[in-house]
Amino acid sequence: QLQVVESGGGLVQPGNSLRLSCAAPGFTLGNYAIGWFRQAPGKDREGISCISASGGTRNYIDSVKGRFTISRDNAKNTVDLQMDNLKSDDTGRYYCAAVMACSGPLATIHQRLFSPYGQGTQVIISS
Repeated sequence: QLQVVESGGGLVQPGNSLRLSCAAPGFTLGNYAIGWFRQAPGKDREGISCISASGGTRNYIDSVKGRFTISRDNAKNTVDLQMDNLKSDDTGRYYCAAVMACSGPLATIHQRLFSPYGQGTQVIISS
Protein backbone atom coordinates (compact mmCIF):
# COMPACT_ATOMS: atom_id res chain seq x y z
CA GLN A 1 0.00 0.00 0.00
CA LEU A 2 1.15 3.52 -0.76
CA GLN A 3 2.61 5.10 2.37
CA VAL A 4 3.66 8.73 2.52
CA VAL A 5 6.22 10.47 4.71
CA GLU A 6 6.19 14.17 5.52
CA SER A 7 9.24 16.23 6.48
CA GLY A 8 10.46 19.80 6.74
CA GLY A 9 8.55 21.22 9.66
CA GLY A 10 10.03 23.39 12.36
CA LEU A 11 9.77 26.49 14.52
CA VAL A 12 10.05 29.81 12.72
CA GLN A 13 9.10 33.40 13.35
CA PRO A 14 6.15 35.07 11.63
CA GLY A 15 7.03 36.25 8.15
CA ASN A 16 9.58 33.51 7.58
CA SER A 17 9.39 30.50 5.28
CA LEU A 18 9.41 26.71 5.45
CA ARG A 19 9.42 24.05 2.77
CA LEU A 20 7.64 20.79 3.47
CA SER A 21 8.19 17.62 1.48
CA CYS A 22 5.98 14.61 0.90
CA ALA A 23 7.72 11.39 -0.15
CA ALA A 24 6.56 7.83 -0.81
CA PRO A 25 9.48 5.40 -0.75
CA GLY A 26 9.04 2.69 -3.36
CA PHE A 27 6.31 4.53 -5.26
CA THR A 28 6.40 7.14 -8.02
CA LEU A 29 4.54 10.14 -6.69
CA GLY A 30 4.11 11.47 -10.20
CA ASN A 31 1.42 8.85 -10.71
CA TYR A 32 -0.81 10.31 -7.99
CA ALA A 33 -2.68 13.47 -7.13
CA ILE A 34 -1.36 14.64 -3.76
CA GLY A 35 -3.05 16.72 -1.12
CA TRP A 36 -1.57 18.65 1.78
CA PHE A 37 -3.58 18.91 4.97
CA ARG A 38 -3.21 20.84 8.21
CA GLN A 39 -4.49 20.25 11.71
CA ALA A 40 -4.28 23.33 13.89
CA PRO A 41 -4.43 22.96 17.68
CA GLY A 42 -7.97 22.20 18.76
CA LYS A 43 -9.30 22.05 15.20
CA ASP A 44 -10.15 19.38 12.68
CA ARG A 45 -7.73 18.46 9.94
CA GLU A 46 -8.40 20.43 6.77
CA GLY A 47 -7.26 20.14 3.20
CA ILE A 48 -5.17 23.16 2.22
CA SER A 49 -3.71 22.36 -1.17
CA CYS A 50 -3.76 19.76 -3.93
CA ILE A 51 -1.73 19.05 -7.05
CA SER A 52 -2.87 16.76 -9.83
CA ALA A 53 -0.73 13.90 -11.10
CA SER A 54 0.27 15.95 -14.14
CA GLY A 55 0.89 19.06 -12.07
CA GLY A 56 -1.52 20.98 -14.27
CA THR A 57 -4.06 21.55 -11.51
CA ARG A 58 -3.08 23.20 -8.23
CA ASN A 59 -5.65 24.25 -5.67
CA TYR A 60 -5.34 26.23 -2.45
CA ILE A 61 -7.66 27.34 0.30
CA ASP A 62 -8.12 31.09 0.48
CA SER A 63 -6.13 31.55 3.68
CA VAL A 64 -2.90 30.27 2.07
CA LYS A 65 -3.41 31.44 -1.50
CA GLY A 66 -0.55 33.68 -2.58
CA ARG A 67 1.67 32.50 0.28
CA PHE A 68 1.90 28.72 -0.25
CA THR A 69 3.04 26.99 -3.43
CA ILE A 70 2.61 23.28 -4.11
CA SER A 71 4.93 21.69 -6.63
CA ARG A 72 6.42 18.42 -7.79
CA ASP A 73 10.11 17.58 -7.77
CA ASN A 74 10.19 14.53 -9.99
CA ALA A 75 13.95 14.18 -9.61
CA LYS A 76 13.56 13.77 -5.85
CA ASN A 77 10.18 12.03 -6.19
CA THR A 78 8.54 14.46 -3.79
CA VAL A 79 5.64 16.87 -3.64
CA ASP A 80 6.71 20.01 -1.86
CA LEU A 81 4.79 22.77 -0.13
CA GLN A 82 6.68 26.05 -0.07
CA MET A 83 5.23 28.21 2.68
CA ASP A 84 6.16 31.89 2.67
CA ASN A 85 5.13 34.81 4.86
CA LEU A 86 4.06 32.41 7.59
CA LYS A 87 1.56 33.54 10.19
CA SER A 88 0.75 32.29 13.66
CA ASP A 89 -2.50 30.83 12.27
CA ASP A 90 -0.39 28.49 10.12
CA THR A 91 0.73 26.66 13.24
CA GLY A 92 -0.28 23.01 13.18
CA ARG A 93 0.65 19.54 12.13
CA TYR A 94 0.92 19.12 8.37
CA TYR A 95 0.11 15.92 6.55
CA CYS A 96 0.12 14.74 2.96
CA ALA A 97 -1.79 11.93 1.29
CA ALA A 98 -2.50 10.65 -2.17
CA VAL A 99 -5.99 11.60 -3.24
CA MET A 100 -8.35 10.40 -5.96
CA ALA A 101 -8.28 13.74 -7.77
CA CYS A 102 -7.94 17.44 -7.12
CA SER A 103 -11.34 18.19 -8.61
CA GLY A 104 -13.95 19.17 -6.09
CA PRO A 105 -13.69 21.39 -3.03
CA LEU A 106 -10.69 21.14 -0.73
CA ALA A 107 -13.12 21.14 2.17
CA THR A 108 -14.12 17.58 1.27
CA ILE A 109 -10.87 16.27 -0.18
CA HIS A 110 -10.34 14.17 2.95
CA GLN A 111 -13.26 12.05 1.66
CA ARG A 112 -11.29 11.23 -1.47
CA LEU A 113 -8.09 9.77 -0.05
CA PHE A 114 -6.16 7.18 -2.01
CA SER A 115 -3.59 6.58 0.72
CA PRO A 116 -3.44 7.00 4.49
CA TYR A 117 -1.91 10.15 5.91
CA GLY A 118 1.66 9.99 7.05
CA GLN A 119 2.70 10.80 10.60
CA GLY A 120 2.83 14.48 9.76
CA THR A 121 5.37 17.19 10.43
CA GLN A 122 4.95 19.90 13.04
CA VAL A 123 5.00 23.57 12.08
CA ILE A 124 5.13 26.22 14.79
CA ILE A 125 5.01 29.89 13.96
CA SER A 126 5.98 31.98 16.94
CA SER A 127 8.06 34.99 17.80
